Amino acid sequence: MYPHWFLLPGAAIFFVLFIAPTFASFYYAFTRWTLFEVEFIGFDNFITFFSDPQLSKGFTNTLIFGTLTSGLKVVLGLLIGLLLTSDISARGYLRAVVFFPVLVSTVGVGITFQALMDPYDGLINRTLAVFGIEGPGWLTDPNLALYSVIGVDVWRGVGLAALIYMAGLVAIPQEYYEAAKVDGAGAWHRFWGITLPLVRPATTTVIILSLIGGLREFQLIWVMTGGGPGFASDVLASVIYKQYAYGFYGLSTAGNVVLFAVVSAIILPLFWWLNRKQTEL
Repeated sequence: MYPHWFLLPGAAIFFVLFIAPTFASFYYAFTRWTLFEVEFIGFDNFITFFSDPQLSKGFTNTLIFGTLTSGLKVVLGLLIGLLLTSDISARGYLRAVVFFPVLVSTVGVGITFQALMDPYDGLINRTLAVFGIEGPGWLTDPNLALYSVIGVDVWRGVGLAALIYMAGLVAIPQEYYEAAKVDGAGAWHRFWGITLPLVRPATTTVIILSLIGGLREFQLIWVMTGGGPGFASDVLASVIYKQYAYGFYGLSTAGNVVLFAVVSAIILPLFWWLNRKQTEL
């Protein structure tokens, strides 16, 4: 039992910072509360939350954001990982360049791209104007705002996905490829029959991490668009924040419980399915 005593400090911190607030939020979701008083109101907060006209748009945008960012990070991360584990010049430098955006704060990235995507003075549209192309309102067009933020999020996070894939790729024994070459397998068959199955653990990790981050994303969206124009780029997290900012603390707590339930309902079955497929493989 002696070594287990060393777990107590970490367990205490985990309980105070995660377990206790989680259970407290489930209670306060059924109340109308302020810093000075608490009134139990049952399911009223949830009824109000689900009747919010912003909710359906925010829920749809959350699924779109999580699905697209996760899928693009998997595809691009694998391609970049393959490139940066091959015999190319300046490989170490390119690895640093690809991973650098991961180290930059989300707020800093959002402010930078907000300036770059300005429809009038932004560098992107000014560059397009040199070639005679009229740039769109990347963050002001309701049809483009969400997808512009998705592109920035992929740029910011694909470096981590590539790093995970690189770790998985270098762990594959080269003997497998040599044996496949002896059998006459081409590059595509080696990729499909050896590389893709053996990086499945890395793929599972990238999918789960990026999907959790995408479904819970708030900072980048809030800094770049504030959920606008209108409600065009609102996600569940931004809807919850707006309710909190308006002083509806119990309602925003109920929204957090809903977000927790949505993420759990998507991630847990997906995690079980991916790991089962990995075991069968």
